[in-house]
Amino acid sequence: MASILPVFPRIVFTVFEPIALVAGYLAPVLDTTGFVNSQLPSTSITTISPTATNHILALQLGNVYGLLAMVGVGVLYGTTEAKVVHNFLLACAIADVGHLYVTYAVMGYTHFIDVQGWNPMGWGNIGVTLGLLLVRILYLVGAFGKDKVVHSSKKATKKDI
Repeated sequence: MASILPVFPRIVFTVFEPIALVAGYLAPVLDTTGFVNSQLPSTSITTISPTATNHILALQLGNVYGLLAMVGVGVLYGTTEAKVVHNFLLACAIADVGHLYVTYAVMGYTHFIDVQGWNPMGWGNIGVTLGLLLVRILYLVGAFGKDKVVHSSKKATKKDI
């Protein structure tokens, strides 16, 4: 379970990240137009009414955020296997890089590095993602210390072996 993680990554990955992902789920569900229009800096686009394609893609993205929240909680609270946690967080780190690249490719260099110009969506897509990526990398290279070993309170039987 999540108790194998050192304290800081445990708080980041089992409390902060699921809350952020639930917010990512709720944003397009509660305000699809606002969600679609907030994807780019406000200086690059005026408010538009989402097309049916915009609408469904926003809701599908929200659904993926909800799925990621559930998978993360399920994996991190459901296993005591360090290898499973490491592989899960490595996959998340790779996805973080892809997320950042797509954001950069669409926003362009100037808007991507204009931290002062980021709207809340920019902070989520860039700032939070970079922060999570950094914590993932630091965890994976052992910067927070070793994982705790969790011993099962259940005795192994021949059936378990």
